[in-house]
Amino acid sequence: MITVWLLTCSFATQTRAQQKKQMVRLAKITVDPAQLETYNAALKEQMTTAIRVEPGVLTYYAVADKANPTHITILEIYADTAAYKAHITTPHFTKYKNTVKDMVKSLELVDVTLVGAAKKPGM
Repeated sequence: MITVWLLTCSFATQTRAQQKKQMVRLAKITVDPAQLETYNAALKEQMTTAIRVEPGVLTYYAVADKANPTHITILEIYADTAAYKAHITTPHFTKYKNTVKDMVKSLELVDVTLVGAAKKPGM
């Protein structure tokens, strides 16, 4: 029983240490309404490629405001700052930025601290 408790404490400590190294950012974007479909396609391509090929890109969630779908918020979680710096130099990110440069009307990047996370197993 003590062994299980020690392993649980060790895992929890390691998880907290990993989360402290992580870089967590919100990107708040306003997109030109006439180009929203094209923007969403470019974003999805960039996100899925980054998750598939970059070990340091841990999480991407993009959501649109229901009342105004041109207002998009992206939650990005990277293993650390180095992973983020590597990400923004990749061909797929460069392609995304070049593709959407005239579609994005505003961009606000907000670095945040992950307070907690909960998800069902396998999600």
